[in-house]
Amino acid sequence: MKLKLLIFSLFTIMCASAQQTGSVVGKVTDREMNDDPLPFANVLIKGTTTGTTTDFDGLYEIADLEPGIYTIEFSYLGYETVDIPNVTIEAGKVTTVNVPMSAGGGLSLDEVVVTTVARKDSEVALLLDQKNAVTVVESIGAKELGDLGISDAKTATTKISGVSESEASGDIFVRGLGDRYLSTTLNGLPIPSDNVDKKNINLGLFPTRVIQNVSISKTYAARTSADQASGNINITSRELIGSSELSVGISGGVNSSVNEDGAKDNFKISPNLADETTFGFYDPNSNLIQQLTEQSWDPSIKSNPYNYGLNLTLGKKFFDGKLSFVLTGSHDESYRFNRGVYQILEYGFVQVGASDYTTFESEINNTALLDLTWFINDKNKLKSTTTYLSTLTDEVVEFGRNGEAQVSDDTGAFSSFGIPLEFVRDQNTKQTNLLVSQLLGEHKLSEKNQLNWAFGYNLLNADEPNRIRNQVFFDTTPESSVALNSQGGFNQRKAAQLIEDNEYNGYIKDVLHILKEEDSNKAFDIELGVFYRNKERDFSSEFVGVVESNNVDRFSTRSSSLDDLNSIISTQNFGNGSLEVRRLSLNQNGVPQDIYTGEYTSQAAYADFNVALNKLNISAGLRAQKDDINVIYDVGGSGTRLVGETNQEYQNFYPSLNLKYTLNDKHALRFAASRTITLPEFKEIAPFRYVAPSGQEVTGNADNLTASFTNNFDIKWEFFPSNDQLISLAVFYKDIKDPINRTVQRGGESIWTYENTGEKAEVLGLELESKLNLLKPYYNEENDVYSGVDLSLVFNATVMHHEQDLKFVPTDDGLSALEFFKFGTNNTTGLEGASDFILNTNLNLKTSSENPFTASLNANYASDKIYVLGSPEGFAIYDYSYNDNIIEKGFVVLNGRISKEFAEKWQVSLSGQNLLNPEIKRTQGVLDNRNEIRAFSDDINERLGPNAPERIIRTETVRSYKLGRTIGIGLTYTF
Repeated sequence: MKLKLLIFSLFTIMCASAQQTGSVVGKVTDREMNDDPLPFANVLIKGTTTGTTTDFDGLYEIADLEPGIYTIEFSYLGYETVDIPNVTIEAGKVTTVNVPMSAGGGLSLDEVVVTTVARKDSEVALLLDQKNAVTVVESIGAKELGDLGISDAKTATTKISGVSESEASGDIFVRGLGDRYLSTTLNGLPIPSDNVDKKNINLGLFPTRVIQNVSISKTYAARTSADQASGNINITSRELIGSSELSVGISGGVNSSVNEDGAKDNFKISPNLADETTFGFYDPNSNLIQQLTEQSWDPSIKSNPYNYGLNLTLGKKFFDGKLSFVLTGSHDESYRFNRGVYQILEYGFVQVGASDYTTFESEINNTALLDLTWFINDKNKLKSTTTYLSTLTDEVVEFGRNGEAQVSDDTGAFSSFGIPLEFVRDQNTKQTNLLVSQLLGEHKLSEKNQLNWAFGYNLLNADEPNRIRNQVFFDTTPESSVALNSQGGFNQRKAAQLIEDNEYNGYIKDVLHILKEEDSNKAFDIELGVFYRNKERDFSSEFVGVVESNNVDRFSTRSSSLDDLNSIISTQNFGNGSLEVRRLSLNQNGVPQDIYTGEYTSQAAYADFNVALNKLNISAGLRAQKDDINVIYDVGGSGTRLVGETNQEYQNFYPSLNLKYTLNDKHALRFAASRTITLPEFKEIAPFRYVAPSGQEVTGNADNLTASFTNNFDIKWEFFPSNDQLISLAVFYKDIKDPINRTVQRGGESIWTYENTGEKAEVLGLELESKLNLLKPYYNEENDVYSGVDLSLVFNATVMHHEQDLKFVPTDDGLSALEFFKFGTNNTTGLEGASDFILNTNLNLKTSSENPFTASLNANYASDKIYVLGSPEGFAIYDYSYNDNIIEKGFVVLNGRISKEFAEKWQVSLSGQNLLNPEIKRTQGVLDNRNEIRAFSDDINERLGPNAPERIIRTETVRSYKLGRTIGIGLTYTF
């Protein structure tokens, strides 16, 4: 570990970002031919040798121009040469120059259309946005993501200061606050979660090829939903850059753990993937009852589990660039394998424990994006974006094969039957299909009035259509001793969980420019807007179990192998009465399913006042927002049914204040203050018990869980040495009322749930962000080229203190408590998911040759964080009988990528992910001298007093594994 930290420390003194340039594009038309396109016209940057010719459609593009003011020369044999002076090229922007040409000349410069728009995928453009914004916002664009070799939006966010990812939960944490404290939008409109257990969608579903940029607004502004405390993550979908685009790419790779651990020749996939999936789309041929006998219970073997991907991008502009489209699609498959330790501890005692917890994971992604952009004129723009994301994840989990596992209370109970051991296999296929359709408009009604609007429809199907689980008894000798565990009726089961979300959303905002004096830098704007969101969820879960019949001798139906359970659960054994089917009890609709429906409606209106007074910019807003949550549930069909309804309504005003004081052209100070809400999610309310492959159960809290409120404060200093460099330092503070945490439900079953565990929580942090050029190319006047390399450093670090109290509300007689979350000797604890220290850094290198070579190295580190909050067993014994916090240990992730362009149109790349391959570990403290503490006194105050025995805490590993290194190679051809 010390060596890894040393490597990481040495690495953080280096990083890079590519040379930032601008480009000029446009269309040349022929006046002599009724303004038809003029092909093969010459376009030249006057005074240089840099130029191009127009294509058959009269279109041209000159890219990678240094920022500056140029004269562009247009010429064509027999036609009057046209010079367009004072064309400004800006870093990270595209300047459009459309020119009509004729033999007779006489062109007026008024007839030439020159426009410049920001390339929102470039690092410099995003830095300029950050510099000019009043709110605290940080972004990373597609160009930088490509140079870093980042494949998806989730990984992209971790390159922004103060952001970390939990490998255990998959959640993104911004300034120490996780999933429930975040909001996620696509082009400014909300998108649904793909997971019943999450508020926000898995950002890993968005490959970088469909992204223009990813931004995180760390301070709240009234124009966005108040349901956030740590920030809003917005994905901007890509648009066509330039006049046309056509490229194809292929990639391949392998995960080291698949090879190194001997899994390649025995890589297991479920029968769902093996027999009923085509190109990543699962299509069952029968229902769950039929699948008991018509589909295998045993996994199949996947030959050659290597990663590969295909992608295609096509785009073009029409009608003088006014209408453009870009269509991109991709298909990729990846495979991972890991084996490690897993335990569930209940008040210090092992309930489930395995040293061979093994996971085979297959993932197939299909993505498509269609963007249509229509510049009706210079005052009106329409944009239509349709995004389709499909992910199929197939996971085969098994443990106990080595004969060392504690699976349940029944492990070891049936030695007299020759089956003392217990084994579990869980095969789960998850199919997620997301369709996001959006229409956005921008209208310049006048010089002082800008109207923007957007409407969206989201359809999400996040299904686990056929989950296969087996829990069996066995013995290593003789080999034929494998028998079903029929306890509870559902240890052998096929199950389906279906989720459908339908959502409509939209906003209208109008910006009134009341005053604008550029000379004195005085301005006054008023932004008014309304927002609406309605989301409906239909959830259903069905179990079909198999048990040994009471008509046969116990454990008389056996198999010869753990890998041949089909010989037990067979048509023959159903037919001869050896096996029986178990179903859930009927719900109120008369169907054997657990169900719940959820509806969330948010309505809001806001006003935001923006004032510029020379060096001071003020943005003050107020949002009136009404949120209604309704959940109707009918669950618990495997035991006691819970039927009910929960309604929550919140109607509040949410203020925001953002100040920016520009000290000079390079330095600025910012201050922000706001109040926000964190709403409970459907999954945190609905009391449905979800069982993970490990056996861990998670349930919602329909009775007690309420929203939390947060007061947010930020102070930030920014220094921009140049347009592509930044150094900033921020201090932030959050005061949270009634924080929500995942904790262990009291009652002795180790079930996770959600509670307002404290009355107050605080987060105080210091955040450093820097983007610095270490080396820059130099201009060789003799050869009229740039020489040398670009090398720059990106270094972000966050230090945080976070603490929450633990509620303890005793009854009047002091003999019990109305609410209590104290455990052990703790009166306070940290926040779930918050790290004390977060570090991320990047190193990029790019040569300035005609066919550049690029290399990048990037690393992330987040220190230990609470994965699940601890909990007591009961009142008056919480000091010695409790579950301690489960801690996810910190680790370093190091990724690298090199690429080389050649023959003008080709690019080859080599990437490495998770190069250090650290151990992913979660630990939990156990009171080792529990009996000594309990025997010391019957009075809890004495047991917590100074004369009590010293407490000895043993650290247990409850989960450990390695992800493996992933090495990939890619090839792209651009037409």
